[in-house]
Amino acid sequence: MIGNFTYNTPTKLYFGKDAVKDLPAVVGKYGRNVLMTYGGGSIKKIGLYDRVKDLLKDFHIVELSGIEPNPKYDPSVLEGARLCKENDIDVILSVGGGSVLDCSKAISVCAKYDGEGWDLISGKVKATAAVPIVDIITLAATGSEYDMGCVISNTAINDKRGYLDELMYPVASFLDPEYTYSVNKWQTACGTADAINHVLEQFFASPHSMFNDGVMISALRSLMTNVKIALEDPNDYAARSELMYVCSWGCNGILANGAGYSGWPMHSIEHALSAYFDITHGAGLAIITPRWMQEILSEKTVERFVTLGTQLFGFDKNLPDSEIAQKVIDGFYAFFESIGIPMHLGELGVKAEAIDEMADHILENDNTNEPWMYAPIGKDALVRILTASM
Repeated sequence: MIGNFTYNTPTKLYFGKDAVKDLPAVVGKYGRNVLMTYGGGSIKKIGLYDRVKDLLKDFHIVELSGIEPNPKYDPSVLEGARLCKENDIDVILSVGGGSVLDCSKAISVCAKYDGEGWDLISGKVKATAAVPIVDIITLAATGSEYDMGCVISNTAINDKRGYLDELMYPVASFLDPEYTYSVNKWQTACGTADAINHVLEQFFASPHSMFNDGVMISALRSLMTNVKIALEDPNDYAARSELMYVCSWGCNGILANGAGYSGWPMHSIEHALSAYFDITHGAGLAIITPRWMQEILSEKTVERFVTLGTQLFGFDKNLPDSEIAQKVIDGFYAFFESIGIPMHLGELGVKAEAIDEMADHILENDNTNEPWMYAPIGKDALVRILTASM
């Protein structure tokens, strides 16, 4: 069944080899003063930094570098907002992965707000304006280039928030798969795990439809196939292009049109893990996924597992439903392990003594236990999931 929905994605995608050639014309629509945001030195190593500076040689560019994975409210968002205000920035150009873009999105609204920016990110205040954002993506993962969300960490209070606002849709996103060739195996694997989890968060919902299921299963199959090719041959354009394209669809809402809403519980759990221990987001999600699946498996949810098992993994549909479900759970565990992700939180530095506090934090700040959710999970279940993941 397809339920009622309203959908709009205003971002214009420029996809393919040398797509950035159109950058000056796109950026010029919004003004001449540009805040260029990026992370470490990777964009300089691959020549993208010089390419951008040459393309925008007629623009006034202010730079904000050093944006970290799990982007931080302080210093990155606060510093970016300050630079925007002091330099009368017309447009933000994000060059890098999803963390750089997420940070840039938060900067875009905080730069137009006179109060404490965290009030916007935490949902206390609604944003009324934003600086336009253009991005060049160098990592296939978050899908932030095609959605209105960002995730920001506030280390002062051990909080990590997902923040949605239509003002934060990028006006244009440039996706050239060749810029992902230099992404190392760890980030390639973790980025793909992130995108896989985006799809699964929307697959486990009710009501659902054959069409949505089919698109999501195709997305999962593409991600799971092409990441292994990219890990073997980082310069395989076909594999890198599919990863980049599918990741862009991961969480912009199109996969869930007309379907129920799960509440994204695995992301809620991982956000706490990253807030407390600053682990790699995709790795945390990979570890949590099979444990969350095990916890929510029931007569109500088993149908979703059977659909995945028969249509994605090709398991015999004549097997008992419970057996198919268990094979799906084991299959995802084995897959994530096969692409080099350690499958225990302790290997990433997470401490078991923080589990109880993190469970309370999840329920207070994200909440996984609303009755309208597909599979509500309270504190005891959260503790079991986290404990099993150690």
